[in-house]
Amino acid sequence: MKVSAVDFGIQEALKQLGIRDINDGTSTGSNNFGSGDIIASYSPVDGTLIAKVKTTTAADYEKAMDTATNAFMSWKTKPAPLRGEIVRQFGEKLREHKEALGKLVSYEMGKSYQEGLGEVQEMIDICDFAVGLSRQLHGLTMHSERPGHRMYEQYHALGIVGIISAFNFPVAVWAWNTALAWICGDVCIWKPSEKAPLCGIACQNIIAEVLKENKLPEGISCLINGDYNVGELMTHDKRIPLVSATGSIRMGKIVAQTVAARLGKSLLELGGNNAIIVTPDADIKMTIIGAVFGAVGTAGQRCTSTRRLIIHESLYDKVKNTLVDAYKQLRIGNPLDENNHVGPLIDTDAVAMYKNALSKVVTEGGRLIVEGGVLSGKGYESGCYVKPAIAEANPDFEIVQHETFAPVLYLLKYSGSVENAIAIQNGVVQGLSSAIMTNNLREAELFLSVSGSDCGIANVNIGTSGAEIGGAFGGEKETGGGRESGSDAWKVYMRRQTNTINYTTELPLAQGIKFDL
Repeated sequence: MKVSAVDFGIQEALKQLGIRDINDGTSTGSNNFGSGDIIASYSPVDGTLIAKVKTTTAADYEKAMDTATNAFMSWKTKPAPLRGEIVRQFGEKLREHKEALGKLVSYEMGKSYQEGLGEVQEMIDICDFAVGLSRQLHGLTMHSERPGHRMYEQYHALGIVGIISAFNFPVAVWAWNTALAWICGDVCIWKPSEKAPLCGIACQNIIAEVLKENKLPEGISCLINGDYNVGELMTHDKRIPLVSATGSIRMGKIVAQTVAARLGKSLLELGGNNAIIVTPDADIKMTIIGAVFGAVGTAGQRCTSTRRLIIHESLYDKVKNTLVDAYKQLRIGNPLDENNHVGPLIDTDAVAMYKNALSKVVTEGGRLIVEGGVLSGKGYESGCYVKPAIAEANPDFEIVQHETFAPVLYLLKYSGSVENAIAIQNGVVQGLSSAIMTNNLREAELFLSVSGSDCGIANVNIGTSGAEIGGAFGGEKETGGGRESGSDAWKVYMRRQTNTINYTTELPLAQGIKFDL
């Protein structure tokens, strides 16, 4: 049965988040620079028009840059702990609006309500992390070779950080970047995905409230909306020393080349083709739970979604049959209904890619053991609901080497030692997340060693999906090499400076060079 958005409190959530004219008007947000063409946000849940948003023109962009530049001049001089206090207040506002923002994420993007709440919790967690970090932006002190000299390193704010985020995590990835950038003294300009613009407006409204309450300039956080043309304004702009971009490998290569051409810095978090290795010593129950959530969570639209399951031949049939049984229990439908496991894909273009992948794997010689398909009828009117599919395939299939942003899981068989499985896992251009299911200590340690996984994330006895804030998030190879969130990821948002102080009356030169006058 189709349930209207009203029944799930969507209209009330939009009102709470400051998004007005939800049916046919034009929605704008605080410090949202837009006077151009209008883009409409339709929910993949039921096909309903949620709201319309004005896009950013070149003139609007210049206003945003002026606003951000002026804000940076004062923001960078604030003590880091004070900047941390602002981020703390932002985290508190997110706690107040967690339910509303989680609903908007679910309704505009299509992930389950629980995942929407989890995404907002990630925002809260990174705020907490950043608050503590604001008192730990440390440098190093080292000994000089010259008597009476002291050397040390310190970090300074970069300036304006440009953020381009993807639809699948429409709020969390922005927060990963902004929370750290803000405590580092940077200001931010954000272009959210044109497929989820209202999530961007909601977040901007929340931080704008915090800035207003503290009598701080709005330009600390600026929002621009539109397609890739708007993103190109940032990537070409020499006034933006760092561009953080999340999206496809194709997009990332364009961003990297453009930013590098002006000798700027880019932080890239791109595609993943993530695998779980299942060895003879695996716990089958844990394997099935990790594989199913990894493959169907967010309808397979996570960069860390499990795409490949590399199973030892000795338990291949057992794992396969158990997976097929588990897939029979999946409930597909409105993601705001917490009884459902799987919501819709983001749009009909994603559905077309899903269908192409299923056709391609069969054409290449694979076999569908859970056939999948597009759902229609009552409750599925948006045309974006698909059945999660499982295919038996070979590692060298072209489609297996490719990342399909949909719930398609490829089963791959290996024989012999775990080294053979690791070679299959590493045999793709992507290098984001990886996992091994084993109770064998030697296998686990090998997987984590220099001869093991070549990914930025390597897990033992958990799946590929679901990262904690404390660790740096990102991947290698064509995943881009960027790191966001925890650990020392803050350093990318700052410039490093080496200082030498001479407290004597002499001026000796380094390396013993003589230059007497």
